[in-house]
Amino acid sequence: MDRQLLRSQLERHEGLRLKPYLDTATPPRLTIGYGRNLDDAGITREEADYMLAGDIERVERELDTIDEYVALDRIRQTVIANMCFNLGFRGLLNFKRMWKHLGRHDYPGAAKEMLSSKWAFQVGNRAIELAKIMRTGES
Repeated sequence: MDRQLLRSQLERHEGLRLKPYLDTATPPRLTIGYGRNLDDAGITREEADYMLAGDIERVERELDTIDEYVALDRIRQTVIANMCFNLGFRGLLNFKRMWKHLGRHDYPGAAKEMLSSKWAFQVGNRAIELAKIMRTGES
């Protein structure tokens, strides 16, 4: 098989879609990229690890724009990055009272704000673990 020829054909015939979409099959299947059928094929562990590394890079670039984040120690930065991964950058920015506490280095206050959020109710033990790390600075 001529892999380069096949790739060229598939790029042209399938087209590139960077966000998931439903294909035209019956029943429709969730698809991404150059026709990757996520419903049946999913992704490999290697692909998931590659995407995770890219997502971590993106989160770090976003957070490096926030002075309160940059001023934190590495352990507490990791808590904020974990929250950002889950909530998205804009969602994390909505934690205005938490950010105020972080700006004053009031980590117990920041942890309390984390736990009093809708997010904490949704993620349960994740929030409890992250708030404890925020409060103590110990992982």
